[in-house]
Amino acid sequence: MRFRNLTLVGAVAVVLALIQAPALAQPVNAKPAKTATGTWTAPRTADGQPDLQGVWSNNNATPLERPKELAGRAVLTDQEVAALKKKAAELFDNGNSDAAFGDTVFESVLANVKGTKSGFKSIDGETGDYSSVWTVARDWDNRTSLITDPPDGRLPPVTPQAEQKQRAAAGARTNRPSGPEDRSLSERCITYGSPQLVAGYQSYYQIVQSSSSVAIMTEMIHDARIIPLDGGPHLPSNIQTWLGDARGHWEGDTLVVDTTNFKPGVFRNISTEKLHVVERFRRTGPDTLQWQLTIDDPGAWTKPWTAMVPLRPSKKAVYEYACHEGNYGLESILAGARREDQAAEAAEKTSQAK
Repeated sequence: MRFRNLTLVGAVAVVLALIQAPALAQPVNAKPAKTATGTWTAPRTADGQPDLQGVWSNNNATPLERPKELAGRAVLTDQEVAALKKKAAELFDNGNSDAAFGDTVFESVLANVKGTKSGFKSIDGETGDYSSVWTVARDWDNRTSLITDPPDGRLPPVTPQAEQKQRAAAGARTNRPSGPEDRSLSERCITYGSPQLVAGYQSYYQIVQSSSSVAIMTEMIHDARIIPLDGGPHLPSNIQTWLGDARGHWEGDTLVVDTTNFKPGVFRNISTEKLHVVERFRRTGPDTLQWQLTIDDPGAWTKPWTAMVPLRPSKKAVYEYACHEGNYGLESILAGARREDQAAEAAEKTSQAK
């Protein structure tokens, strides 16, 4: 899933060059952040900023939205979490079941604990399914949703425009593509968008910082955001990018990243040019980087929504995501679609001849 090569080395070199200054974690004369217990202080960079650097993983098991069967319950008991963790090990640690990704892990484990489902098989019914050895160990906590606002833990209703986009995207997944534009941005190796909320599958982030910039690289398609801290304005609204135009500043020990100027469709396939994302990064303990994000896109959702993802430190390196610009696999995808067109046309002619 991860491979070393010179491309990664070059990418890291570019990021470090853009950062322009070293940011070694060294003690300085600055008031440190403390946890609620007062037993841990956040490390600082040489210039006194909270040190967020390193590799961070998002392997959280908590789903983005609260499952309907847990409506009204923001948290689970410790006993319920223990039961979920035990069942997850039974389902996925032996490699004998199909792999589960994203929120499917929590959903399938919950269904097994409740007795409404037995075991786990992927829903596509196709050959070549991954085995559960591809399902990484998840971090379980008591929360029932990453979404903290609205209070029900569910995404707000989408706008009619976004609903139309969802129907079109569903059709594109089942219909034969006429060209590469009919396939998703991620399948074409363009981007997975930002913020990237995929958990448990190549869901690592690397942060590098200096006094003037912060760089955040995601493992998926190795997208890298360079976030200036100079207080400058956003780009003109007519300039749009896949990852948006990010501007950062510090509020105490919290890094606040304000991003606008997104290309439409880059976030969850339904976002518009009105997308405005505010992220807050804060170290709350030796093993947690709290990542809170607020999504405000009146063209896609009827009101803003907020989620919080706890990121965990990792000693693993982030290797290059083996995706290729222009994805040569599309040649076979489109060739297969044209063969299906020909077969459908031949069947139609046979039917008419009868």
